Amino acid sequence: MPEKESLTEKVMRLMNQQDRIRNIGVIAHVDHGKTTTCDTLLAGCGMLSEEKAGKQLYLDSEKIEQERQMTVKSSNVNMVYERSENDEYLINLIDTPGHVDFGGHVTRAIRAIDGAIVVMDSVEGVMPQTEMVLKQALRDKVKPILYINKIDRLITEMRFSPEEMQKHLIKLITQINSFINDLAPDDVKGKWQVAVQDNTVAFFECSFIFSLSFKRMKDTGLSFKDVYETYTSNDKEKIKELSKKTPVHKVLLDMVIEHLPNPVDAQKYRIPIVWHGELDSEVGKSLVACDPNGPLMISVTNIEIDPQAGEIAVGRIFSGKIVRGQDVYLVNNKQINKVQQIYIWKGPQRFQVESALAGNQIGMAGLKNIISGETLSSADKQDTTPFEPIKHSLQPVVVKAIEPKNPKDLPKLIQALREQEIYDIALKVSINHETGENLIAGLGTLHLEIVEDKLRRTYGIDIVSSQPIVVYKESISSKSPIVEGKSPNKHNRFYLYAEPLSQELTEALNDESMPTGKIKAFTPENIDLLIKAGMERDEAKKIAAIHGENMLVDGTRGIIHIGEVIEMCIESFNEVMKEGPQAREEVRGVKIVLTDMVLHEDAIHRGPAQVIPAVRDAVKDAVLQANPILLEPIQIIRVDLPMANLSNVSALIQSKRSIIDNVKDDGSKAVITAEMPVSSTFNFTNELRSATEGRGSWSLAGETFRKLPRDIYPVIVKQIRDRKGLPPLA
Repeated sequence: MPEKESLTEKVMRLMNQQDRIRNIGVIAHVDHGKTTTCDTLLAGCGMLSEEKAGKQLYLDSEKIEQERQMTVKSSNVNMVYERSENDEYLINLIDTPGHVDFGGHVTRAIRAIDGAIVVMDSVEGVMPQTEMVLKQALRDKVKPILYINKIDRLITEMRFSPEEMQKHLIKLITQINSFINDLAPDDVKGKWQVAVQDNTVAFFECSFIFSLSFKRMKDTGLSFKDVYETYTSNDKEKIKELSKKTPVHKVLLDMVIEHLPNPVDAQKYRIPIVWHGELDSEVGKSLVACDPNGPLMISVTNIEIDPQAGEIAVGRIFSGKIVRGQDVYLVNNKQINKVQQIYIWKGPQRFQVESALAGNQIGMAGLKNIISGETLSSADKQDTTPFEPIKHSLQPVVVKAIEPKNPKDLPKLIQALREQEIYDIALKVSINHETGENLIAGLGTLHLEIVEDKLRRTYGIDIVSSQPIVVYKESISSKSPIVEGKSPNKHNRFYLYAEPLSQELTEALNDESMPTGKIKAFTPENIDLLIKAGMERDEAKKIAAIHGENMLVDGTRGIIHIGEVIEMCIESFNEVMKEGPQAREEVRGVKIVLTDMVLHEDAIHRGPAQVIPAVRDAVKDAVLQANPILLEPIQIIRVDLPMANLSNVSALIQSKRSIIDNVKDDGSKAVITAEMPVSSTFNFTNELRSATEGRGSWSLAGETFRKLPRDIYPVIVKQIRDRKGLPPLA
């Protein structure tokens, strides 16, 4: 009798059968039940006991996650789902965080997956983070299915009848479909709508672990009414019988197999979105075909820090085959490295494998200077186009200064901060060796609290942190006169002016598809995006560089040696856009136009030491002569509260320099949408709880920037300059 195949052996066998692989993620708003759902799937696949499913939170492997009952990072797991004998599938699952402060992990996970299970609380419905993560998934052509969770709340809390339950659930499905219709790419818009009859929607009750779908109801003869009567009877034996008839893992994973694509099918339409190289090239054809025999192409989506193995690069193989000990080329970093180990996952545990083919997700150890968003190719394919950068939709707007209690720990702290920045794309670290200030910038106070906790627990560094500081942006409100910049040797002169970009153009530059850095050639889509935002076509073709939401336009004509100095002009422009002249904060919404230049005929007199300071000083001068302003970050928030507390909460919001955009009456509950300065949100959670007796909650629905009121502008500029050790602004 042959020995029983182990789980690891099954995974390794199925890794070679691309049509039996599904790369999926579980995405949702915070506390809607993602990790509980993952637990249940793991139990159904024999990786976790049924008694612990929904309680162990198996994929929340870090202590901070277990203590706070909150997922703060993405977790990979490889599961084998046996539908029946000889009908097995490899499910590469990523459980993602739901809190907006950890949305960077969701952004990276979306690059690695082809399908998404969107989990939604039956009472709370479509919440801001549901919209945000679904928008990201649709943008990357990741196909969704819908899983409506906690339907028991409709019975126990809402007191709905079976008919009212069905009406309410139809309303939720309609909301999601409306969202898909608005945001899905045109070629999949009509095909990706979810519907109960199509078996792309399921319902879940997590306490007793049963699930319903249209297919399962047909197969078992069950109806909503049966479920309702069984549940309200409170007969535990009947409920247990129901959960055996409609187990969650079978209902949900059958949906995954039938409606979410395998990597071969998915890459046909996903590659043009995530890779902008030549599709007719050898690499392009291999990527579209998910060819295991083609050139190696891996997108690194995450970095895990392991105390023993060091940095583990987590990636999706889109083309070719990776073998342990193989040399790979880091396309962005331009260096060759050796893959020492290859891993697959069983929850928080990793297992070594010798090789892996296109269509799989793996971990790799031994790669130096690796960061999230890197592209790995074969060592002999060094001219390969990298995958598109992985960009998160929100920007870091909250800062804290960090220092060690013991000065001897400073080198250790700096190393730890650099590692955390590699690990977390939404975190920005700034280490100023002149002032000794170490700053971490994140999406919110919770985001930074988790980083601080890791510094203490994981790295063993006793730290002291400042109160949260807001990240402002520098900008301008009018056009400057033409400014002259002279080189130190007085032989070169540069003429330029600054003017504000419109809100539409600023947002267009913030679009994920817009290239950054030196612009060799815009795609027609980039040009069209800028023209649609109000830019003239001729001017759009003259853009020399983009830095963040700012642009440098070359408006010069007939300059003989411009090709030799334009790179230096771009470097000067980037320098000022990174640290503006008012308070060394990033610049936003500024266009710098080069109008003319006079260059010395001898190349030795127009080198970097002459050009860079001349252009840099001219750009600073132009910005300061264009009515400089500060932009403060504004969070668009949603507040859910009892109707009885509406007037109190409205007054609280308005007292924080906030604008109420909308108030929605939802029966006994109210929903307020408002624009609130980030500086006003730091204690808002406690104040809201106090105003609603603990029954109010708020969540982030988006962010924008707004001009700082003129009466507090000088105060804020002085505070920033004092904090950075800068002299008063003249």
